[in-house]
Amino acid sequence: MLVYDILLESSRRFPDAEVIVASGERFTYADLQQASFSLAASLKASGVKLGDRVAVLTDIPFDYIVSYFGILLAGGVFVGLNTQTSQRTVSTLLCDSGAVAILTHRKYFKFLPAGMANLSSLKLCAAPGGASLPGVACRDFSVMIHPDVAGRFAPPAVDSTAPAQIMYTSGTTGKPKGVILTHANLLANTRSTIQYLGLTEHDCAMVVMPFFYSYGNSVMLTHVAVGGKLVVNQSLVYPNLIIDQMVREKVTGLPGVPSTFSLLLHKSAFPTCRFPALRYVTQAGGGMSPALLRELATVLEGVPIYVMYGQTEASPRLSYLEPADLFRKPGSIGKAIPGVTLEVLSSDGSPVKPGETGELVATGENVMAGYWQQPGATADVLRDGKLWTGDLAVADDEGFLYLVGRKSEMIKSGAHRIAPKEIEDVLLEHRAVIESAVIGISDEILGEAILACVVLKQSESCTEGELIRHCRGILPSFKVPHRIEFCADFPRTESGKIRKPALKSRFSVSCEG
Repeated sequence: MLVYDILLESSRRFPDAEVIVASGERFTYADLQQASFSLAASLKASGVKLGDRVAVLTDIPFDYIVSYFGILLAGGVFVGLNTQTSQRTVSTLLCDSGAVAILTHRKYFKFLPAGMANLSSLKLCAAPGGASLPGVACRDFSVMIHPDVAGRFAPPAVDSTAPAQIMYTSGTTGKPKGVILTHANLLANTRSTIQYLGLTEHDCAMVVMPFFYSYGNSVMLTHVAVGGKLVVNQSLVYPNLIIDQMVREKVTGLPGVPSTFSLLLHKSAFPTCRFPALRYVTQAGGGMSPALLRELATVLEGVPIYVMYGQTEASPRLSYLEPADLFRKPGSIGKAIPGVTLEVLSSDGSPVKPGETGELVATGENVMAGYWQQPGATADVLRDGKLWTGDLAVADDEGFLYLVGRKSEMIKSGAHRIAPKEIEDVLLEHRAVIESAVIGISDEILGEAILACVVLKQSESCTEGELIRHCRGILPSFKVPHRIEFCADFPRTESGKIRKPALKSRFSVSCEG
């Protein structure tokens, strides 16, 4: 089975059911299949061959999803690009992936490299209304998805272990790596997520996350696979419009990252609204403060909340916490999803005891094939078929997992190795703090001093001294921050995670203890 088979099966079973609702337009499964087949035929006619990479840069939901399945039907490898980008970044990723084509929108032409002719691999650029760009053939995307050619196209034979997608992740370092996800990887993740969420054709997700982000990609695939509906509004500038859509479209699922729920709870009418069709909420993309989780659970009384953990390298899901354990196991990322094994191992590969810290290591069919053209980076994280996540974790006596921090983020202060997450969690216990990020900055005496960056709730205020006293009342003295910086917001990756290296650059002044 291949990824595009989920579209073919749902189109066969539910041809007239709606699959995408976005910007006032509605599309059925039959619409999506016809357009995807037409695009595949057009790409083949334009010279796209088996295994060729095709990049997509658009925020039009229907065009994006048509491109996704059309590229796979043509035997190509899908490369989704972040729309919040720059000309240098687009040039870098087109060059790195060796993309033979880019499917985009006219408003993103400003990001296309000025010297496109110098990208030896790139042969085609397509956009609605066409394009006129030097050095490459240009076509009208709207014509390429015209249904007249769909019946004359047959997908080429592809093995399930072949790459389906290269998903670039900057992680927290800012250096992009192309994660190779095969058809088998993506289907394994899709099946598992459907199983533990109990998704069916009656489900309808409110999609506020971009599809180029692995979380959004997973929401798209799981709902297409069951014949569900995607209500797409990826702009949180007007959150009340999203709330109106949730009620009007009878949304059953709300996936989000911590900042999504913070915005809905504190900058919209969400707390006063009722969503009778809402069946579940999922949260991933970094830890959410206990206070915010409690607030969300209070507002959505009786609606199950799934806390989830994963990595792009795992297609992306690795674990989830059952809603029944949300407050019984606060701070836990739960246990492995179906089909995945999670272990907490020491550096030599031996298991650590419950309560001891080790690296979280995953095994499963959803684990990536490797990093695109980076064998060294691949060997660092894939060892003997296991994904070494780089996340430090502990397991309790019942097998529930808790993240301690990133291996690369450990602070070396004096003789101590300190995990930032413990300090961040303590800061989040303060009534005024809504987000926290702890980093180590250069210090002549300690090697690294502890700097805590915090974002305060809009209605709250406090001082540096108050937060330090709060920490002293809970933490050992060597873990108390030496300095507090108040921030309006944090620099983030495309998936919403805090970019700590950027914070280090911002606050790279030595701190005296």
